[in-house]
Amino acid sequence: MSYIEELRKVVGTRPLIMVGAAILITDPQGRLLLLCRADNGCWGIPGGAMEPGETLEDAARRETLEETGLKVGAMSLFGVFSGPEVYYRYPNGDEVYNVAVVYTTQETSGEIRLDPAEHTDWGYFEVSSLPGKLSPPIQPIIAHYANR
Repeated sequence: MSYIEELRKVVGTRPLIMVGAAILITDPQGRLLLLCRADNGCWGIPGGAMEPGETLEDAARRETLEETGLKVGAMSLFGVFSGPEVYYRYPNGDEVYNVAVVYTTQETSGEIRLDPAEHTDWGYFEVSSLPGKLSPPIQPIIAHYANR
């Protein structure tokens, strides 16, 4: 059971400050890897909550491996995102104020394999032609990435 799941047993759906890490993965053509979430049908990037004792870099690598099957090589810090723009209410009612530390990389190995309980589709996309609806807390990150 994850740290956040343990906290949820105590606080229910009340807002939590959740520190997490994510990675903007690009292919050699500069296209961005996006995953379609199973819970809300929105597109996002690999990432998730940091566990106690874990570094943010390790959390980014672990979450990417769990969500995509990809191992991440070298990565660079892209930015830290917090505040009301990255607040999110999950479909189950859980509320979080994210503190998202986001990295970039082109160095991955392995083949993409999704856990259908978490994601239903994936693809590499040009920033100028992203698919469907982006997950709300990812929108400011993608906007910052597109305007860099």
